Amino acid sequence: MPVYNERHLVEESIRRVLALQDARLAWLELICVDDGSTDGSRDILRRVAAAHPERMRLIELPRNQGKGAAVAEGVRHARGDLTVIQDADLEYDPRDLPKLMAPFVEEGADAVFGSRFLSGEYRRVLYWRHSLANRFLTLLTSALTDLNLTDMETCYKMARTRLLQSIPLRSRDFRLEPELVFKLSKRGARIYEVPIRYSGRTYDEGKKIKPFDGVLALHAMVKWWLVDDIYADDEHGSHILQSLAGTPRFNRWMGAVIRPHLGSKVLEIGAGLGNLTRRFTPRERYTATDLNPLYLDYLRGTFRDRPYLDVHKCDLLQSSDFDTLAGRYDTVVCLNVLEHVEDEHQALLNMARALEPGGKVVVLVPQNQNLYGTLDEVLEHKRRYSRETLARALAKAGFELETMFDFNRPTTPGWWWNGRVLKRRRFGKVQLKALDWSVWWLKRLDRFLPWHGVSLVAVAKKR
Repeated sequence: MPVYNERHLVEESIRRVLALQDARLAWLELICVDDGSTDGSRDILRRVAAAHPERMRLIELPRNQGKGAAVAEGVRHARGDLTVIQDADLEYDPRDLPKLMAPFVEEGADAVFGSRFLSGEYRRVLYWRHSLANRFLTLLTSALTDLNLTDMETCYKMARTRLLQSIPLRSRDFRLEPELVFKLSKRGARIYEVPIRYSGRTYDEGKKIKPFDGVLALHAMVKWWLVDDIYADDEHGSHILQSLAGTPRFNRWMGAVIRPHLGSKVLEIGAGLGNLTRRFTPRERYTATDLNPLYLDYLRGTFRDRPYLDVHKCDLLQSSDFDTLAGRYDTVVCLNVLEHVEDEHQALLNMARALEPGGKVVVLVPQNQNLYGTLDEVLEHKRRYSRETLARALAKAGFELETMFDFNRPTTPGWWWNGRVLKRRRFGKVQLKALDWSVWWLKRLDRFLPWHGVSLVAVAKKR
């Protein structure tokens, strides 16, 4: 609950939230963020927080920074499964919160918006100018995101806490609303809308409208449509891997190279956002795995309607993670993962354990240690391979090499130039777009180039 100068309403707003009783609300915590109030709201918040220490937390910002800043601070401290933004001005009725929770339970939603314009049990008629402006912004948002929304500017936005905390929130003011919509859309979140009550304040009651609010909202929409700032920095390098995921033609090329080597029962190690999972399915049985909890949530939601596909957390170095996977697959596919682990031998032994007798492992790794540079450091590569080192590692783990070949020769000079000469630590968006658009001729040029590829692919059979 972001609060700024709401001394007449904030105590009643808190009372209504804490009074909620619903079977779906096993635990509720209210985080109030006072955004530098100067009208006495902070004193009221301190008094109420002291009276409810087990259910309410108060965060005090030293100065007014805007609603977006207050929401971002509150999200950082959230601990529940779901987080919702509840304004302190009583325009939105807390009794609708259980209704917002229903799609999470029944449909596996990632985010739910309360819509003031959907037909529901109640529908208050808004001032026509307010309604028209919101509908225009919503229509434009739907066109840019390919969503079918009825109320983009709603303040009632509920999302899974882990998902919300992984999104960098940059807007300091009301532009948080379009920012959240665009970033949730780009993250592939399953978004639902439900009808809600709405009791908007009029201008006479102190509602402040700035003359250029609509222009600022349009600017925010265009900005977050163009800018892919959708992952906060984390230990998994999600923000970097997301940039690589934005190359569908390149992923299609890689998928076409790998797919002929896969059997009917496949275990994929390090599926990430499922960019290649889509290229390799359907199969008789397919298990997608990853370590990143955000990716696991995304995979479970994206592929929830594929009865042949299941999703598991899997650490290549933890033998216990393979207890339920042992001997179930004829193929293990491991693309751009082996170079990240400290103990490659244990990782290969675990992959062999998942295979039935005679099963195959398909491995793609970065090639040529002389290319190792800052890009490898950012991606946390422990090593780059040669044909000899990869063949030796496979043989030591009990695999018999069937074939080995280079992949992606055209970008070798670019990797060397960016990582060894320019020492870049991020992939340029323009470079990635240029690469993706050039795939149609790069893949035809690949076999004619005289140097080694950026990557090396090996197919080996379990002895």
